[in-house]
Amino acid sequence: MRDLMRHAGLALIAGLAVFTSSGAFAQTRTEVRVGTLGAISDAPIFIADKKGFFRDEGIDVKMTVFQSAATMVAPLGAGQLDVGAGSPSAGMYNAVARKIDVRIVADKAMSTPGYGATKLIVRKDLVESGKFKTLADLKGLKVAGNAPGVSNTAMLNVMLTSVGLTYADVNVLNLSFPDHLVALQNKSVDAGATIEPIATLAVAGGHAVEIMRDDQIYPNHQIATLIYAEDFAKKRDLATRFMKAYVRGIRFYVKALKDGRLAGETADEVIDILTEYTPQKNKDLLRKITPTGMDPDGKVNTASLQRDVDFYTAQGLVETKVDVSKIVDMSFADDAVKALGPFK
Repeated sequence: MRDLMRHAGLALIAGLAVFTSSGAFAQTRTEVRVGTLGAISDAPIFIADKKGFFRDEGIDVKMTVFQSAATMVAPLGAGQLDVGAGSPSAGMYNAVARKIDVRIVADKAMSTPGYGATKLIVRKDLVESGKFKTLADLKGLKVAGNAPGVSNTAMLNVMLTSVGLTYADVNVLNLSFPDHLVALQNKSVDAGATIEPIATLAVAGGHAVEIMRDDQIYPNHQIATLIYAEDFAKKRDLATRFMKAYVRGIRFYVKALKDGRLAGETADEVIDILTEYTPQKNKDLLRKITPTGMDPDGKVNTASLQRDVDFYTAQGLVETKVDVSKIVDMSFADDAVKALGPFK
């Protein structure tokens, strides 16, 4: 009887060891290398990491911060990076034209109604003096941008063309976004096509007036996207599992949105995560800004991307005509949504 109990105990221990090595207690996870901007719009990635959504899919993410999506393309093409997150720009499209294979696979930031985080702001003294009254008064002004061939320049172009002006009718000075605030303060620029939280800080400091948000002039403007390296996309199961976690992150973020602010159901937790993962540590400021919108199913506005790249091409910034529809691949997001069910 004692031998029988001993054998039963050993069998139980062995069974537990097998379960522990292959089941929920000790799952072997796959590392996925992800490029981010360390920005607020990277929230779905940060949320999925912090909340364990990636771990649920057997994934560990290794994040590296880049200056732009364009600087991620070469590592994506060389197999040094699996996933990138940033704004498709002239630089990125030129890299694609040079046969660096990447796929745009999901939304990362979109100017959905009420959530235009890219804004045109104008110096307060120009507004108060009456020198600036309407968008037509942009003609001849110095406007702070951040780089040629990026989404905020596309927004500025739409604003100009809406009143019969052209991009050449303003003098765009490319500055880092934090320098927009300084330039408005010292009056070395007249206006800024800028992002949050710079816009809110400039207005709160009495240096500028908010004139128009991206969502008001260019609704559902596709600001930033999730990008897969071609080699990673070919790992269909892994790439789909990553997308499931990412879409869960988007949906958690979208639930934080209310009345044009981070004021919804999950806002407190999202703000905590953003202050942990980004350089922005001021929780009160995060509650005041206009956050970017996102599609809860990760859908990409391909028409918006095409409109922007056509503008960059007209400026001579894109070397070869680009058909964005050949770069966008929504199949991973579609499969993730099928697995997760409709957004509630």
